[in-house]
Amino acid sequence: MATDPPMIPVPTRPYHHMPSICLTTLNASYIHASLGLRYLYANMGDLQTDTRLIEFTINERVEDIAETLLDDAPSILGLGVYIWNVRETTELVRLIKVIAPEIIIVIGGPEASFDQQSSLALLADHIISGQADLAFAELCNDLLENRVASKHISPLPIALDELASPYPYYSSEDLQQRVLYVEASRGCPFKCEFCLSSLDKTAVGFDIDQFLVQMNNLIERGARHFKFVDRTFNLKTETSQRILECFLSHIDKGLFLHFELIPDRLPKPLKALLIQFPDGCLQFEIGIQSFNPEVQSLISRKQNHARTRDNLLWIRQHTTAHIHADLIFGLPGETLESFAQGFDELHGLGPQEIQVGILKRLPGTPIERHTQAFEMRYQASAPYRVLATRDVNFSTVQRMVRFARYWDLVGNSGRFPHTLPLLLEDAPFERFLKVSDHLFATGHQTHGIALKRLFDLLATALVDELNLSSAEVDAALALDKQHNNFKSATRGHRVAAQTDGKSVRRQTTAKSANASSAPSRKSKVTNPATRRQQRHSEPNLQNS
Repeated sequence: MATDPPMIPVPTRPYHHMPSICLTTLNASYIHASLGLRYLYANMGDLQTDTRLIEFTINERVEDIAETLLDDAPSILGLGVYIWNVRETTELVRLIKVIAPEIIIVIGGPEASFDQQSSLALLADHIISGQADLAFAELCNDLLENRVASKHISPLPIALDELASPYPYYSSEDLQQRVLYVEASRGCPFKCEFCLSSLDKTAVGFDIDQFLVQMNNLIERGARHFKFVDRTFNLKTETSQRILECFLSHIDKGLFLHFELIPDRLPKPLKALLIQFPDGCLQFEIGIQSFNPEVQSLISRKQNHARTRDNLLWIRQHTTAHIHADLIFGLPGETLESFAQGFDELHGLGPQEIQVGILKRLPGTPIERHTQAFEMRYQASAPYRVLATRDVNFSTVQRMVRFARYWDLVGNSGRFPHTLPLLLEDAPFERFLKVSDHLFATGHQTHGIALKRLFDLLATALVDELNLSSAEVDAALALDKQHNNFKSATRGHRVAAQTDGKSVRRQTTAKSANASSAPSRKSKVTNPATRRQQRHSEPNLQNS
């Protein structure tokens, strides 16, 4: 990375100088801080003093967002568009075009890069496809100098070490209250066809010395919660070693680190470092996606089955890392039965969380080539979820959508440590699918379930569907009520069941308390599998 400026706070509300340019995005929730926008802001050059960076969430009213943006009367508005905000962003741009049509709208990100005939693309004045780090500033210069600029802009590859660092532009509020997204590399050498990273030619690393300087600076400024957006953190052992050693030297400061690992690659030097991290410091996202070798071959996923199993078991047995393992339902060639086998095998390896994601046909991804052969049917608009395939009909997909939701509430939430083993026994998928079907048939809802009601529904399901005795079910649930401080939690008000297992875990893990220290703003948590399937570490005017 290029030499960094001194720590300069990013302009936020209130803002007294009227900027010519505004950079913005609608994050999934407050806790997410946009790395992509900070890359763009850092590389604005002479235009930086005339640029404002401001972030919103998808839960805020579009009219209120428009009012805030229009207060500054910017000449150019840059918007990061992603799968979780495309609907709201389209509504926002449509509104701004009515109220202030003179504002030049520039969009970027995956939702802008690959569908240039969408409603949003047709509304926008300019679209940047791909890495916008330098291209956005170049476009703004052309527009402010009244030079003609193309509507569709596809930048050439850039040298990463020429970029100004985004990290000085994480504010003190960001450091104290939000997850900090960082990247030591961009791209991915693998070609998994459901993922946008399959479009990359390879993975390219930033200068590791400069990167570690930036991480040390963030830690000295008070940063404690880091999430690496690298698709392949453990691809290059030497680089991974140096990063882990850097954080180990500060581990007494209560850090929480989140990495995405390649499941079949865990050499001895990394193992030697991982065992040194104390409890509550590490979370690994490990993408399994499917244990079916035929499906893996169809989607161009290379994964050594034996090494994957061995590495997952080693991590559980020898480290305190929290494993968040992913499976995707609806892949071409996957049946309900083969998915069930994979789920049971993964559960047997003991990850703390299994994220059951439903396949999404992200615009631009090669998974499209299987549409005819496997009769793949998808939603026409975001999030482009699969509706049916040759091997699973619409009704089965719907059952699995509910399964995934209830699994988050029961299996991943950490709220049922005594009841869950009783529920799953030696046939986890089969038994939980029965319970899932029962929960929906009797409760008629998958969201907004009060915690007390969830306990009551589970009690009935375990007795009626699994033929367990009322006595053993009541005993297990009673222990879980104590685990959740149930009496104090429900006195005087209804407590909604947690929608994200990680949220529960972090509230009870002292070392990762940063996540729960955010202001009590309403927030919507998008499915983590969706974020991983589409996340691309390039700053495409996006929330990385």
